[in-house]
Amino acid sequence: MPKCSEEFVSSRKEEIINACASLYETMGFREITLVDIGEKTSFTRTSIYNYFQTKEEIFLALLQREHEAWASDLDEIYRKNDALTAAGFADAVARSLEKRECMLKLMAMNLYDLEGGSRMKNLVAFKKAYAGTLQAVTRCLEKFFPYMTAAGRQEFLYMFFPFLFGIYPYTSATPKQKEAMEIARIRPPRYSIYDITSNFITRQLRDFQQEESRS
Repeated sequence: MPKCSEEFVSSRKEEIINACASLYETMGFREITLVDIGEKTSFTRTSIYNYFQTKEEIFLALLQREHEAWASDLDEIYRKNDALTAAGFADAVARSLEKRECMLKLMAMNLYDLEGGSRMKNLVAFKKAYAGTLQAVTRCLEKFFPYMTAAGRQEFLYMFFPFLFGIYPYTSATPKQKEAMEIARIRPPRYSIYDITSNFITRQLRDFQQEESRS
């Protein structure tokens, strides 16, 4: 590939990622091919290889972008509020996650495929974005819940971030899944991303508040 400016390369990558995101709204990860992505852009399949070596790397870049956007939203919660109750913080974070359905879907369904099919430099870039969301949540906890110890904050992170992987399956179901649940007499999910997240965070922070009041 001829030498290009960093801005040019970034814009070309962004076009590919945008195409991937658009396809993922109506198609599954395994259905989408590099040919499909190329047809959504000004690229041929061969030219895509100048920027990404695999489909997994494109999806991982999409997931990285989602995490960076969420970290930015969390930082905005930090900047715009002097104080928040447990319920107020839960509300703000839940609303921020409502915008990140693509992130939650990728985390729940395809993370191991994306990481396994990507080069180390791409994986490291994603892990740095993931670390950014951890740091953003930690900053909020330090500001809004100063009674929490470092161990308490770490415990919250260990509960909250694994919880993120289960949000999408419990708030979304395909028609086929719904039909199977009806036959199996299982009630389909009736929670929204907001509801399940807000309830979880509020309960976890109330537990910490109760521990603090007893100490």
